[in-house]
Amino acid sequence: MTKDYELVLIDNSASTVNDIGNVITTEVRTPVLCGIRSVTRSEHYAAAANDLKPEIVFIINKYEYTGQKEAEFENARYRIIRTFVPDKNKDISDFEDMELVCSGVME
Repeated sequence: MTKDYELVLIDNSASTVNDIGNVITTEVRTPVLCGIRSVTRSEHYAAAANDLKPEIVFIINKYEYTGQKEAEFENARYRIIRTFVPDKNKDISDFEDMELVCSGVME
């Protein structure tokens, strides 16, 4: 799959302490290239049984993902609900890919 889009992975785990002792959480934004895939019907219904609402799947290089919980795509924010590394024997060109299954836009 070609990676023709830009996705920004967002990590909110970085924090610092300011001069008066308050903990300040900072966003670390990492732009990566991605492909896009729709959520399959079976995946949608299986997730709905667990109160999850997957909307979109981003395909990225697995070495660029370091456990981020949020992503931004075309000015919309998504929550990463699951990651998946496809079987390596299907297509040799996609052996470094990882799927990020994302739920609805965050406010």
